[in-house]
Amino acid sequence: MKLAMHNWMRPEPIATTLARLARFGYDGIEISGEPATYDAGEVKELLAKHNLKCWGSVTLMVNGRDLIHEDHYVRLGSIQYAKDCLTLASKLGGKIVTLIPSTVGKTAPMSSVEQEWKWAVDGIKECQEHAEKVGVKIAIEPLNRFETYFINRHDQALELAHQVGGNCGVCLDFFHMNIEEDDWAKALKVTGDAGKLYDVHVADNNRMPPGEGSIDWKKAVEAVHAAGYSDYLTVEFVVPVDRTPRSTRKEIGDATEAEASEGLIKFLRDHGTGAVPEQYYDRYVKDSATHLRNSEKQAAKA
Repeated sequence: MKLAMHNWMRPEPIATTLARLARFGYDGIEISGEPATYDAGEVKELLAKHNLKCWGSVTLMVNGRDLIHEDHYVRLGSIQYAKDCLTLASKLGGKIVTLIPSTVGKTAPMSSVEQEWKWAVDGIKECQEHAEKVGVKIAIEPLNRFETYFINRHDQALELAHQVGGNCGVCLDFFHMNIEEDDWAKALKVTGDAGKLYDVHVADNNRMPPGEGSIDWKKAVEAVHAAGYSDYLTVEFVVPVDRTPRSTRKEIGDATEAEASEGLIKFLRDHGTGAVPEQYYDRYVKDSATHLRNSEKQAAKA
């Protein structure tokens, strides 16, 4: 089992992120989908320095990025953004880009079901053509109902991937599956049996690091293996801000304390998180790897 991690959850220099991942035994990164902020040559050098791989990238669908927006020009800009993420991943040696079709947090449609579905298929088809040119696969990710109304489950993502065609596939996330799927082991198996399980994201049921919630990670690892998936598990925990008056948690600040763009600050706030001090973030990153590695060992003994 190979481990990667996202980096959008804590805005910081990529050199800091990669040094941390190497220190705690990760194998790679699924880099934040902000192509304009990275020098691909510099990132490649840092990856080599720390003996890490770029597994791929993930689209950050902040306001203004939406493949099913009613405004034609917003759709065009979003297609180009996804292409830029694909190009970045390719330059870094990545294999996948996790694609979310619509703005995260958008929970009401702008047009009919049929029209929005057509916009999604047509837009992702154009992205798929570019993906094939640069040698990267697209993995459509379902999100939970509180973050999007459009694609929530594996069967919906599979249908969209099939209609896009080519080698377009699916990314499944344990946090979202825990909310939307009747059986996440079945969701993984069905997607894997279809030959479309391209990426797996991991966070516990409460979106904390693996091991700090109710998911049985030994069973989770077994389910991933049973689905025929042998690529990276990508850690994507989101540490929540406790805003209640009686909160005793002091390890996290408001998102405005993060050194990030306004769009990313809003993205962090919409995910209920903020600026996690480095000492706490280090612990979460380390604990995630430790728990997943131990779960893999337990699964191997079973």
